[in-house]
Amino acid sequence: MTQYLLAGVDGSPESTAAARWAADEAARRRVGLRLVHAQTWLDDVHADQVRPTDVRGLTRRMLEDARQEVLAAHPGLEVRAELVGDGEPTDALVEAATAAELLVLGSRGLGGFRGLLVGSFGLAVAARCEVPTVLVRATGAEGTGRPDRTEVVLGVDTRSPSDEVVDFAFQQAARLGATLRAVHGWTPPPVWGYAGWVPPMAEAEQFRAIEAELLAEALAGRREKYPEVTVVEDCRIGTGSSVLVDVSAGAALVVVGRRRRRHEVGMRLGPIAHAVLHHAEAPVAVVPHD
Repeated sequence: MTQYLLAGVDGSPESTAAARWAADEAARRRVGLRLVHAQTWLDDVHADQVRPTDVRGLTRRMLEDARQEVLAAHPGLEVRAELVGDGEPTDALVEAATAAELLVLGSRGLGGFRGLLVGSFGLAVAARCEVPTVLVRATGAEGTGRPDRTEVVLGVDTRSPSDEVVDFAFQQAARLGATLRAVHGWTPPPVWGYAGWVPPMAEAEQFRAIEAELLAEALAGRREKYPEVTVVEDCRIGTGSSVLVDVSAGAALVVVGRRRRRHEVGMRLGPIAHAVLHHAEAPVAVVPHD
């Protein structure tokens, strides 16, 4: 199998949703799918001291069950299932993904906070993985990418747009037959709000026009490159993360970028990607770029 997608599975509903999403995407791309479980020392211990159980055997059975479920939906898909790593799961998945086109993981809620959708594991992998990483929720449309959701949402950094991120979003929209909504959030100069001052309409419109022009420039040439994709340029007042979360409720996928970092110090996920991963109501693709 030379071209494939990778999905991490652990038997949870979230990982089942990730495997289904990955299988659908692999079928669209006409590539194989590799289901992996990042094993730890817990896979070598007994689950019950009274009735000893081979945990690794259960893990292999879980992987095979996931494989069979995927094959039932996509009989012609080439699917492998295997254990990877023997230490830190994050390291194992990041390493396993190096040869894949895409990594897909389930995203899990944290405690009672309904808006927090991603645990530390998913964040750590998305922050380090060198290939695009998609995080998928387990319930409703967020878990499966409902077919009635016909938009791919792209968050655009107009000051420093990335060709890798933009092209990934256009390619996904083309595969899904979806409209691409390119979103840019901008905020007025802080002085506008000082003492409640409201700028003249003409001045506000001038700023809006400048931001809209920057968005159009970031997408330049893509309509010719992807003529089958309908594009909506959505430039609105608000922070980048807030506007992306707002439009995610109707999306099949939200695409954000993550700048590659060559050192260990500092935040590896930018604030917009971090916020969108926590709060978006659709699968989120994090695309690394230089």
